[in-house]
Amino acid sequence: MDDEGVRSHSVRRASEASFSLPESFAKHSEGFRRWAAVDRASGAVHTGFGICELDPQGSVDGHVHSFEESFYLLEGEVVSETNEGSFLLRQGDYGFVPVSGPHGWRNVGSEAARWADMMAPQPDANLGSDTFFPPPDPSDRSPIPIDVRDPRTRSFGHIEPENMEVSRQTQDMLAVSASMRTALLVYSGITVKMMVDSDLGSYLSTMFMVSYEPGGAAGVHDHPFEETYLILDDEVDARFDDQEYRLSVGDVAFAGVGCPHAFHYPGATTVRWLETQAPQPPARHSYRFARDWAYLRDRL
Repeated sequence: MDDEGVRSHSVRRASEASFSLPESFAKHSEGFRRWAAVDRASGAVHTGFGICELDPQGSVDGHVHSFEESFYLLEGEVVSETNEGSFLLRQGDYGFVPVSGPHGWRNVGSEAARWADMMAPQPDANLGSDTFFPPPDPSDRSPIPIDVRDPRTRSFGHIEPENMEVSRQTQDMLAVSASMRTALLVYSGITVKMMVDSDLGSYLSTMFMVSYEPGGAAGVHDHPFEETYLILDDEVDARFDDQEYRLSVGDVAFAGVGCPHAFHYPGATTVRWLETQAPQPPARHSYRFARDWAYLRDRL
């Protein structure tokens, strides 16, 4: 918290996860639950981030939102019904639904499915309602797997841990043609791969994957936007404001606008997490590193 007591970060442990049926879906779903890990109660203004669960044979009726929704499959398989078609999603698949884009969910498997979702702008009950349920689509469509090589695939993608390995990013090993869509940003022992941004149609948020090699570190910095982190592999040391944390698999951390934060990976393999930003970063001055301004102070 800052000097006025306003929360600028939050850390939610995996052991704290509390899943419940969102009120909006009480009459429009079977076997659906969600953990609201980052919302207004966390100090967020732009971000609604959570983990969803859908039981075998469970479903969520087709609906539309007044916000964008990005998602990443953590476990199991689930069918996503959109106006583009019916898609069978598996672990590592991700996708994007624009504002007012129709979509629903079905679990046709024998195990529960889990996915992370990112909603921007933040859902707001003050609107009276931000989720609406149009009449069901009567068409019967067989779900198809995500084919990232098909140029018609516009709203979905797929990512595996090896997609973060620099040595594997050769033309013959890429699932899609080499471009900025497949590019890696590599610096200071850190690798970043974009998933959802304006290229997939998003205007209000981003979603991407981050991995750190042993000794990888990001110095203290802040942003003019909010960030959320879901740890997927191993552990990482993190600092938010002036508090230190060891984040582990399943933990969710949030840094608000202007929250100084830093990361360091003390392990021997790699740590990997899913990260989101809202609003989308500006064209310039997305990062403000404390060391740069300390350098200026010393120069002056």
